[in-house]
Amino acid sequence: MREKVALVCTECGSRNYNASKKKGDGVRFETKKYCPKCGKHTIHKEGK
Repeated sequence: MREKVALVCTECGSRNYNASKKKGDGVRFETKKYCPKCGKHTIHKEGK
């Protein structure tokens, strides 16, 4: 079973992307993506 999570920009706090991950996985998802609000590539972390 997979769950949907929102990816939040660490610099501006906007929710730009959605991702899915394994349910019950204890690790927070983190990746480097383009933020259209900031206009550059930033680290996006899994939001609550």
